[in-house]
Order: sequence, then C-alpha cells, then structure tokens
Amino acid sequence: MFSYRHAFHAGNHADVLKHLCQMLLLEKLCSKDKAFVYIDTHAGAGIYDLTSEQAQKTSEYQAGIDALSDASCQNPHIRAYLKLVEQYRKQNRYPGSPEIARRLCRAQDSLQLMEWHNNEVQQLATNFKQQRRVKVHHRDGFEGLVAITPPKPARGMVLIDPSYELETDYQVLPDTLNKAYKRWQTGIYAIWYPLLARKRDRSHSMLETIRRGPYTSVLDIQLSVAPQDEQLGMHGSGMLIINPPWQFDQHIEAMLPELVKALGQGGEGTYQVRWLAQRD
Repeated sequence: MFSYRHAFHAGNHADVLKHLCQMLLLEKLCSKDKAFVYIDTHAGAGIYDLTSEQAQKTSEYQAGIDALSDASCQNPHIRAYLKLVEQYRKQNRYPGSPEIARRLCRAQDSLQLMEWHNNEVQQLATNFKQQRRVKVHHRDGFEGLVAITPPKPARGMVLIDPSYELETDYQVLPDTLNKAYKRWQTGIYAIWYPLLARKRDRSHSMLETIRRGPYTSVLDIQLSVAPQDEQLGMHGSGMLIINPPWQFDQHIEAMLPELVKALGQGGEGTYQVRWLAQRD
C-alpha cells in the first residue's frame, strides 16, 4: 500500500496552483446549463485538518494558502478562491479538490472520486457520505479512469493528481491518458506534476511523451517558488491542461504574476505558460 498522505502538503504552493486551475475549469463548465461530470483520480481525503500531526509536521500551508491570503491580491479569480477557502481556514481546515468540486458543481452535475489508500478513502467516504451526486471509488485512479470513460454525460473534466511516489507514475500517467483520450476525446484533462531537483526530475520526459501524443490542444503552466536545486526538493509544480476552454490560458496568465509575488521565496519565483500542442 502506498504511504503517501496529502495531509502533509495540504494548502501548499502546489495546491494553490492546482486549485486555482481547477476552479477556473469548473467555472467554465458551469457557464453552460448542460450537466457535466467531474472525475478525480487521486482524490485523497477531500478535506484536511491543518492542526493534525501531519500538517503541523511540515506546515507547508504557511508558505502556500496563508501567504497568498496575506498578499492582498486583486485578481478576481484569486479572490474567488480565497473567499471559498476562507471559511475552512477559519476552522483550521483546507478543502481538497473533491470538496472544491462539490462546492462549485451544481445539482445536475455528478462527481466521481477515486482513492486507493485505505485510510484516505475511508475519510473521503465519511466526508461525502451525505452527497447523493457523489460516488466514491476505492480503486487505483489510473485503472479507474480508463474503466469509466467515456462517462455519462460525456461533458466534463478529469483531475489527475498522483503522488509520483513511484517513479513508474511518470510512465503510467501518459499511457493512461492516451487510453482515456481515445475513449473520451471531448473531455478536459487537468494533470498536476511536480518540479523537482535536477537529479530527481522526471517531469520533463513525461511532458515530452504527452506532447507527442494525439492531443490537439495541450497547455502547460508552471509555477516555481524557488531556484531549482541540484539534489533535493520540490521547487514548484505544473498543470498540464488538455482541451483547455476558450481564453483559459489568458485567465491563468493574468493570475500568475500575483502568485509569483505572493509565493516566491526571497523574490525568486518564476512562471511559464506555453502551448505544447495547438492544432486546428
């Protein structure tokens, strides 16, 4: 069984980037009346207690959501994110991606949440036990995504956020994505990945594999909060969006200068937005 527990990292700079992208994608989907499905392949527990032993051991949220909250950002999408998170933060909690999706999805929309870790999936099921439009799956998210695609309705998004605890994730993810895309080409796929020290970096080769895939539209977003180390550490993270909605890239790029200013350590933050594929 995998040892990864997201509570150690809840609310950190990677969560901030991931959840801002997630919220914007969900808002785009909600702009039309037609129902959609939200799929989360590595859902975690859904809501995190920031007073827990795990969260306090690293306190990564202090340089993430707390730093952003103190930064007086003016971007409307950042402010909407902070407003959503505020009520949880007042209770010393932080909402994970399933809870953010639950808050933004409408009555006609459905949520498919997958988690393989025994303790995490039990907590996830407890947090969402009263939600009739939410289905919790105790299964490997890579296998599960392929199994349930194409979903009904065939409109919606997938968030793929593995721990990358196993180096094989960097190979399994592109393969899974390719299989799912063949079944469901109209879905939006949002993939989070870490930016690690040079000797541990595997993301570059994974992105190159995805770039060579069958996808017609692939946007890559990277946020680095510190210089890249040679040996250890995660200096930032990225979001890869397949089939991004219209003007999504412009909205994200407008947020990033404020994110860099708020989250960059010692003024060392940087960002990048680029198209890996953009075909008619």
